[in-house]
Amino acid sequence: MVSAVLVAAGAGLIPGIAQAAPGAPAGPAGQGAAASGTGPGATQGAGGRTYSSPAERTVVTSRPGAAAGGENAQAKGAQGARGAQDASTSIHLTAHTADARSIELRTHIIDFDAPALDVVVSWGDGSTDTYSLPAGTSSDARDLKHKYTALGTYDVKVTAKDSAKGSEAVNELKFTTMGAEFTAHEPTRLLDTRAGVGAAKAKVGPRSSVALKVAGAAAVPAGATAVALNVTATNTSGAGHVSVQSTKDRAEGAETSNLNFTAGQTVPNLVIEAIGEDGYIHLFNGGWEPVDLVADVTGYFAPSTANGWGALSATRVVDTREGLGTAKGQVPGQGTFGVEIAGRAGVPKGATAVAVNLTATNPRSAGHLTAYPSGKAAPVTSNVNFTAGQTVANAAVVPIGTDGKINVRNGGWDPADVVVDVVGYYTPESRSALVAHGIPYRLLDTRKDSWGGRKAGPLKARTHLPMQLEGDTTTPDVDGWVLNTTVTNTRGNGFLSVTPDPNFWSDYENGTAVTPARPVASALNWTKGANVANVAQTPGGKGGMIDLWNQGWEDTDLLVDLLAYYKKD
Repeated sequence: MVSAVLVAAGAGLIPGIAQAAPGAPAGPAGQGAAASGTGPGATQGAGGRTYSSPAERTVVTSRPGAAAGGENAQAKGAQGARGAQDASTSIHLTAHTADARSIELRTHIIDFDAPALDVVVSWGDGSTDTYSLPAGTSSDARDLKHKYTALGTYDVKVTAKDSAKGSEAVNELKFTTMGAEFTAHEPTRLLDTRAGVGAAKAKVGPRSSVALKVAGAAAVPAGATAVALNVTATNTSGAGHVSVQSTKDRAEGAETSNLNFTAGQTVPNLVIEAIGEDGYIHLFNGGWEPVDLVADVTGYFAPSTANGWGALSATRVVDTREGLGTAKGQVPGQGTFGVEIAGRAGVPKGATAVAVNLTATNPRSAGHLTAYPSGKAAPVTSNVNFTAGQTVANAAVVPIGTDGKINVRNGGWDPADVVVDVVGYYTPESRSALVAHGIPYRLLDTRKDSWGGRKAGPLKARTHLPMQLEGDTTTPDVDGWVLNTTVTNTRGNGFLSVTPDPNFWSDYENGTAVTPARPVASALNWTKGANVANVAQTPGGKGGMIDLWNQGWEDTDLLVDLLAYYKKD
């Protein structure tokens, strides 16, 4: 039996999504529910950025023949820094990043003399909007929205003209679109607290954070706004979790986590995170014991034309147990094999990077896997760490070599099987840009009641949970979702699959939904008693819905956090 759940994101996310119930407390997986306030911080929390230019910055031409001292006293107060200028019009501007390529602009024009004004809004891309204020209007506030064709930074200018007196008032601000396109980066280690790379050579203390310079480091430009990192916790001496966010306060106050670990584990996870305005991200050790942290960059996002996202349903392209995509048989220790990616499994030949889920299974001893572009030397970075006999997966973004291939290396000393599932790609032909949230938003915690009438309770074995991510629609706005998935209270071994749902929400409401085909590809694997996290990137189905599959034979609790999404508009 399948039960559907309507979940929701917070204010400022995708139009049409309902509001989810906030306030779920933190649980065993080190993750709770993100708050969803409605005050000034709520826009920042939703991943938006606000720009403003106060009235004091208004520049006004002198009004010929105006009598000195003849201004209304209130108007003089509004002039502020303009001092002795003999004009009374002031303009206050506030802009917010509405979506990937959109600006929401509020103009507030005050003139206590209340003349007739002609207003011109220049968006900085050659286009303008105009409107008129009739005489007698001393104060006018209105909201305008504009969509840019290209990502970038624009000079937005508002001019209010008093034609009768031949004067004009001007205020302006610089605005940067929220969307960002991807540039692949050869796997490069930015942080290793064991070696003093990117931070002090020392473990990160309990309940402490480390600041990592990202924008301006390695080949990541200063203008990058988000990054794809493989973050690893190692040399762990107790249980805990790691939260990665754009500011220190957010990281240390986070109620969600990116990865979970226990004593003696080495655990990685892909992190796609907004970069702080200072160029840093912050990694918080949420455990009560010190831990070493490692971070490897494989790409970055910037508000300029580069490579957009291409969404795919998860497709298996390599399985050494079956000889799929490579030779049948385990990959020898220190062995490497190439994978034809471009032009296969829906990935176009011009793609520059591929998003995959990389799984090690049946390893004979401890080791790690590294995925990297063909034609390059194997880097010192890793994507998946494993112990003998363990099945473990991790998401990765891998640059594609000039020959259209990626390489996968078994860094252990003994053989292991390898599975590769493709979930998406980046290409210069796509304009689907990343909209990074800034603060992860808890969409689902099966330990708590959810929207749609779903009561608290684990995800049943061998079933799927449909999740509606957009308002009821036949034309989804979102091209792909970036979700951090975590299983906890695991009662046996299993794996999770995340796929588009073929139904509409109304199909579940009226009982006509078809049961989706059971997928083969996995998003994460777990063993009994483990807390395991991994990033899943997936498109929604035709109705903006996804399915969360418990492919194990025992029930498990599941947490889902929204990190970002991809949109063309």
